[in-house]
Amino acid sequence: MSEIGVGIVGGGYMGKAHAVAHASVGALFNTRLRPRLEMVAASSRASAERYRAAFGFRRAAPDWETLVADPHVEAVVIASPQDTHRAIVEAAAALGKPVFCEKPLGASLEDAIAITEAAERAGIVNMVGFNYIRTPASQYARRLIAEGEIGEVTWFRGEHTEDFYADPAMLASWRTSGMANGTMGDLAPHMINAALALIGPIGAVMAEVETVHTDRNGTPVTNDDQAQMMCRFTGGAMGHLYFSRIATGRKMGYIYEITGTRGAIRFNQEDQNSLWLYRAEGPEAERGFRQILTGPAHPDYLPFCQGPGHGTGYQDQITIEARDFLEAIADGASRWPSFRDGLAVSHVTAAALKSHATRQWQDVAQLKGDPK
Repeated sequence: MSEIGVGIVGGGYMGKAHAVAHASVGALFNTRLRPRLEMVAASSRASAERYRAAFGFRRAAPDWETLVADPHVEAVVIASPQDTHRAIVEAAAALGKPVFCEKPLGASLEDAIAITEAAERAGIVNMVGFNYIRTPASQYARRLIAEGEIGEVTWFRGEHTEDFYADPAMLASWRTSGMANGTMGDLAPHMINAALALIGPIGAVMAEVETVHTDRNGTPVTNDDQAQMMCRFTGGAMGHLYFSRIATGRKMGYIYEITGTRGAIRFNQEDQNSLWLYRAEGPEAERGFRQILTGPAHPDYLPFCQGPGHGTGYQDQITIEARDFLEAIADGASRWPSFRDGLAVSHVTAAALKSHATRQWQDVAQLKGDPK
């Protein structure tokens, strides 16, 4: 067991979550590497100092450049705005430092490509943050599908819906400008990642993207409120995805329904400790969806709680990510989801935006420059 100095860029909502995760992950998972909260950087030295005192970092950095360059920072976690990701990754990669980057990978497809290439060229361990797919229930669903428990998948429906901008009277903010801050940059990547993880690569999409509230108290809104897309997976399954930040009443609508030839699965993140499973077996009169309550028998549950049905929460998903990142560093090899997996999400997002602009189906492979 040895220590590793961790530097976190960003101390807000996600910065705090990652700081808490790295402070507890060693005890929860008995990791070979034990994180040391070495340094935090934020939008100013004063902000960084506040986060240092609140979260238990050894030092505060005046800027991210100082943090990345510091020899005692041996691994970098990026929890800052999307338009900062590329420069930070490129700087860390040049120094050979492992990087965990929050989603979306970059502020644009071009950023995501550059980030992935920089990491792979340098050979650094890299991961991108898609925390919701790490609930014990979703990990179990992924296992059931991979093992063929519901047969051949024929249909996938997924959504990521919230209502934090449902009120038209809400004022404009940083969330209402810049494509990376809209629904396609903020919420869509999570469910696209889920679709790729659960079903496999998406071959083509037909999308519609919409700004419902185009003005907020006299300030134009320059990004999207909601979007939908039909998709066809390369494995043959049909699908539909919907994303919204104006879904009145929906707080954490990370929801998917999967139909197979021998069964089906339903999941809703608002009830994240339940998975609903249907098996096409037994007497017809006794068939129906069965609720499975997660417990120690499911992936990554036991380190948090010994009681079945007691449940895990949002912070636990971030801690599981921290475990994976530390184990990847210890093994010297990136783990899923790597930057390459984050780039796959960016490619689907870009294909959806192009489909909306052209009003046509868009092949994802063509967008990547791959042969059709």
